[in-house]
Amino acid sequence: MATVIRSKISNKLSNAATTVTNKSQAKVSGMFAKLGFQAATDEEGLGFAACDDLDYDHRQGLQMDILKTEEMGGEGGGETAGEGDSHYQRDGTGPPPSASKDGGLCSELGSPDKPKITAWEAGWNVTNAIQGMFVLGLPYAILHGGYLGLFLIIFAAVVCCYTGKILIACLYEENEDGQLVRVRDSYVDIANACCAPRFPALGGHVVNVAQIIELVMTCILYVVVSGNLMYNSFPNLPVSQRSWAIIATVALLPCAFLKNLKAVSKFSLLCTLAHFIINILVIAYCLSRARDWAWDKVKFYIDVKKFPISIGIIVFSYTSQIFLPSLEGNMQKPSEFHCMMNWTHIAACILKGLFALVAYLTWADETKEVITDNLPSSIRAVVNLFLVSKALLSYPLPFFAAVEVLEKTFFQDGGRAFFPDCYGGDGRLKSWGLSLRCALVVFTMFMAIYVPHFALLMGLTGSLTGAGLCFLLPSLFHLKLLWRKLLWHQVFFDVAIFVIGGICSISGFIHSVEGLIEAYTYNLAD
Repeated sequence: MATVIRSKISNKLSNAATTVTNKSQAKVSGMFAKLGFQAATDEEGLGFAACDDLDYDHRQGLQMDILKTEEMGGEGGGETAGEGDSHYQRDGTGPPPSASKDGGLCSELGSPDKPKITAWEAGWNVTNAIQGMFVLGLPYAILHGGYLGLFLIIFAAVVCCYTGKILIACLYEENEDGQLVRVRDSYVDIANACCAPRFPALGGHVVNVAQIIELVMTCILYVVVSGNLMYNSFPNLPVSQRSWAIIATVALLPCAFLKNLKAVSKFSLLCTLAHFIINILVIAYCLSRARDWAWDKVKFYIDVKKFPISIGIIVFSYTSQIFLPSLEGNMQKPSEFHCMMNWTHIAACILKGLFALVAYLTWADETKEVITDNLPSSIRAVVNLFLVSKALLSYPLPFFAAVEVLEKTFFQDGGRAFFPDCYGGDGRLKSWGLSLRCALVVFTMFMAIYVPHFALLMGLTGSLTGAGLCFLLPSLFHLKLLWRKLLWHQVFFDVAIFVIGGICSISGFIHSVEGLIEAYTYNLAD
């Protein structure tokens, strides 16, 4: 009996000591994860590095949830710590992994056994981001820029490729042995590092605001283009463009019920197929009219008033920097990232330039904001229906990303959150949280109704957030974090990109706002 009692007391003391040790390790790992560092010998620490900034709040809770599982296992005697590594809950009391809000996405990303993507797969993701449906607005940019517009398509590709590379360089620092070590995981981590120690969270807030604006504006553009295309496809129907936008929004309301990215990712292949079909049909029609191409209409001068808007359109079509850190972190061979960026942007530059030029040569001065509106009525409806389907299928991804950032910032930031958590203890979305999601969908509808101008909105977004995320911030962060190690020509490039990007951003923003005011005033006059 005494032996049994001594054994139980010994087990209790051993469990208590183990718990204290684990908690101390968790605090240290959590502190390093918050600062952007990772412990190479800690499996949970590696999990922090694999998740992007949208899951930052989940990553902070990972260690303590594992400890709770270990404590329960220690008391119950039958549960091991390995079970805590396979999943986590927000508060440790939620449903099983399969029913959790994120479907175990973060744990999958953080798992050491998760297969990494190849350079070709990473390139496919970048290609999908920079060769989307907004390419259909590039011929309109050539209308107002001529040959300079073509040059800007090439220039933007070169600059965005370069800023993508220097953004990834900001993730690394040299250790004591002179080897590069990845000490940051996301765009937000880089921004916070640049603003430390005085304002350690300011940079992250700036990046998050820019990201939210770009994501919401992208959603608005999808609704605008859907209403525009349906109206031009069926002009004889007694349905206005605003009414078509409302119908499109009704079809998009189920997006408010999205729980994870797995449901969104299923639409990726359908969007890609629709995009290829649209491009093939447009190019085939343009080639059939090659004899009538108006080479004399391509100008060497620019429309000073409208060309800055074209700059925003071109820049917006190349935006991909916001997810590059996460993409590079999940590559099998991160050393191939630079090569991948080179061939994806070269391919995008060639395809965009040829598409914009061929389409403009076909319709010249009659080129419209969305090039498919120039197609003859016999095939316009078919092409536009494909384009509308792509827009509706593409809407959930930026919407879900915007919702994640908003929820993390205002509802799930622990004690620093402005509002109570919109999720219950079981991980389910509360009714008022669902209402806020529906309100965001309705907001995009109202913006599309009152500002139904695709080119102006695209130019405004590209000038405001596109130039900031692709030109200004990467060059500024590169100079701030690595300026002592940069060569003189790298410093020159960074400063030049920052200055040119700032001028283009301010000019495009002013002219886009002026164009929107004029268009809104004209609509009121009618």
